[in-house]
Amino acid sequence: MGRRPLSIQLDAQLRAAVLSGRLGPGARLPATRQLALELGLSRLTVQNTYEQLVAEGFLTSVTGSGTFAADIAPENLSPKRPAPARPAVAPEVRLSRRGQAISRTWAATRVAETRAFRPSVPAPELFPMAAWSRLWAKALRRLGPDLFGYGRAGGYPPLRAAIAEHLSNARGVNCDPEQVIVTAGSQQSFALSALALLDPSDLAWSEDPGHTAGRDVLTALGISVVPVPIDDEGLSVSEGRRHGGIPRLIFVTPSHQHPLGVTMSLRRRLELLRFAQRSGAWILEDDYDSEFRYSGRPLPALQGLDGAARVIYAGTFSKVLYPSLRVGYLVVPHGLVEPFCTAQTVLSQGISTLPQVVLADFMGEGRFAAHIRRMRVAYGERQKLLVAALEKHAAGLIQVDPTDAGMHLTAWLPEGTDDLHAARALWHGGIEAIPLSIYAQRPYPRAGLLLGFTAVTPEAIEPKVKQLAAILRKSRP
Repeated sequence: MGRRPLSIQLDAQLRAAVLSGRLGPGARLPATRQLALELGLSRLTVQNTYEQLVAEGFLTSVTGSGTFAADIAPENLSPKRPAPARPAVAPEVRLSRRGQAISRTWAATRVAETRAFRPSVPAPELFPMAAWSRLWAKALRRLGPDLFGYGRAGGYPPLRAAIAEHLSNARGVNCDPEQVIVTAGSQQSFALSALALLDPSDLAWSEDPGHTAGRDVLTALGISVVPVPIDDEGLSVSEGRRHGGIPRLIFVTPSHQHPLGVTMSLRRRLELLRFAQRSGAWILEDDYDSEFRYSGRPLPALQGLDGAARVIYAGTFSKVLYPSLRVGYLVVPHGLVEPFCTAQTVLSQGISTLPQVVLADFMGEGRFAAHIRRMRVAYGERQKLLVAALEKHAAGLIQVDPTDAGMHLTAWLPEGTDDLHAARALWHGGIEAIPLSIYAQRPYPRAGLLLGFTAVTPEAIEPKVKQLAAILRKSRP
């Protein structure tokens, strides 16, 4: 009868017999003792199966008379043959307008597998696993019943305090712990911001080329996303004003523009803040990888310059620690704390308590700051190795310059190259590189690839670059 337990097979076969009409309404089933002997099962197993199917309405039981097949809409069942396992013609699938918008995004391309040179992935072998495991075990012992609850709105208070202290010291963010809202990563941060502040069809400015994840969330929620070009100072406010209408929200990555790597100048930051104050727009600042700067101190956040409470600041631990942790945070003006916490409760009933406790202890012991310092050194070295290997093995195929921040390089391809074609060829050859064109809402004049260097070990960088170069040469039209 197959490898599944006989009790499960009995249950499945009786259900199928009733649904298909093989056991017609009122058909009497064998007594439990008789069926148990025939099938080699215990009588208790047969009794339990009958009782479960009676409880679910497949069978009926009459004391003193026996067990019978229930009358389940016989006009919809065929008495001659079982119903097919699947319909001959698949039913039409009609998505909502929102569902159609989601299906057109690049979200499905974000797979779990990590290859060289996937951007924005931290080095797993450098993670302080021993210390993290110790804190995890300590938190499990300490939490007790609190582990099983939904957790507090806004997040675990000690973690909110630790994040506020870190942001004040390292990013120049002006906030107190009450303004910090712990989220399930950046995407939830973006969704909360849009749900609380925007109506469908509201306008949002987005950098072009720009962050696909943020744009996808806004699109999925019915927001009209207006592409605003990037120049050497960051998002062009003047171009936005000329062609973008009056936005309700402006989505920016000022510290290290994603994907081009431009740092927004102070002049442009002040211009953006003045425009937001005059127009009543909110600025959503995504500070996704600003901890990693390889020359000098990280630049202060845009939020630290905001004197009118128009900036919502988003950060994540996915890039610093590991993506599956799924912990990020928002810093919002005081007047938005309660609405954002309520919106988060509607979405997810808060964030799992245990990882928040572990992370708060990790930060409180100074291990988070130490880990960042260690990663800066390691990632800076890996970037240098990648640049040197590309210059040595991919000359004429790729033009790349070092960057003083971030976790990826923008690799420019020769004129006339299709970066989507190049990325597909690399993927089939075992290499991942993200085509620059997917970040652009309007055609971008140059073709390029994003090459991440942080998750590739130093000894693997040159061999992987050789492999990349060979694939690109072979895939040339």
